[in-house]
Amino acid sequence: MPAPTWIFDLDNTLHNADYGIFPQINLLMTRYIMEHLAVDEAEAHRLRQRYWLQYGATLKGLVQHHGIDPHHFLQQTHPCEHFASMLRHEPYLESVLAKLPGRKILLSNGPQHYVEDLLLRLGISHHFSAHYGVERLDFTPKPDPAAFRKVLTKEGLKATRCIMVEDSLANLKTARALGMKTVWLTREPRRPCYVDARITSLRALLRLKLFPANRLP
Repeated sequence: MPAPTWIFDLDNTLHNADYGIFPQINLLMTRYIMEHLAVDEAEAHRLRQRYWLQYGATLKGLVQHHGIDPHHFLQQTHPCEHFASMLRHEPYLESVLAKLPGRKILLSNGPQHYVEDLLLRLGISHHFSAHYGVERLDFTPKPDPAAFRKVLTKEGLKATRCIMVEDSLANLKTARALGMKTVWLTREPRRPCYVDARITSLRALLRLKLFPANRLP
């Protein structure tokens, strides 16, 4: 019986980015915009919010509208050596991934060096057959369908045989529209129609049966 391919998000899915890493990245992004665009803090916040809502990532707006070098921006705002003490994750993360049948792929809007570094620090890099940061997506972030299609094409996958595990509803909505099964990691009680399963802990993945009679299409 074939196993599905699991496509995992990284931040706030495999680790708690809100604990310390995201606040630090947000601060560094704001400072970067203030310095390189010569704007005050309020305007930097406004631009970050605008581009995040419009494109799914601040970076894409900065590149398109201000000619910012994406590689320099990502290196300056994601200094991984400062993140080690901020890393928080579920204690059974490694054992869940080890027991979960099927191939696993990491798909993140973060930069490649950040993805690789955090997976190593979490001790789970070996569970993933491919790691996709935003550079490998040609700087086209989720929830743009092109980001998902690039991974499906490059890895030779059928969307209907994949399960997306995410904390972002926008990303899950795109994944479901492409034919994937979707799992939302959240504490919220609601479940939108494009979410196949809602979980509060990754350990619950081991109990999910998302395909009838465990058969893949």
